[in-house]
Amino acid sequence: MKTRFLLFSTVFLFSLIGSYSMITSIGHAKASSTFQNHPKQFHIVLKRIYLDGEISEENVEETVWSMEDFWSKYDKWQLADKNSNTLVFTQVVDDISPLLKTNGYFGISTEGILTIYNGKPEKSNIIQSFFQIDLKKLESTQQKHLRKGIPIKTKDRYVEVLETFKNYTILEEAK
Repeated sequence: MKTRFLLFSTVFLFSLIGSYSMITSIGHAKASSTFQNHPKQFHIVLKRIYLDGEISEENVEETVWSMEDFWSKYDKWQLADKNSNTLVFTQVVDDISPLLKTNGYFGISTEGILTIYNGKPEKSNIIQSFFQIDLKKLESTQQKHLRKGIPIKTKDRYVEVLETFKNYTILEEAK
């Protein structure tokens, strides 16, 4: 009985000491995360990665008075890289890029590859290529739409077109 009481008392004492240490360290962390008279300057790079593979980059100069406020501001971002005054954050965006929404068109290259163009297919630059389509299996109206260009505008349209034409992919024969 005496041993049990001694054991209980010891455990209780250590837990009190541990709690005090933790509270003290939290207080120090909060005090050190606030820059009283001299704020910290950071160069922030925000990289957004879109479904279509496009990556946008935004550069921001940030004056930080409180690290707690700073981290809460970027809580939806992943810290990818850091050095003394530069922090690089990334964020995967579940949408297509603004470029595709404004000027992206699905089309078909001269080799029969499903391609995204910056603008109408006949006069524009290729942004991304996907897979070769078996043109013999396509209906003539589908071919016309691809040659003319199918505007993308939304994530749903992007996914729909990819899924539709995936069924017409030329598969390499096993050798």
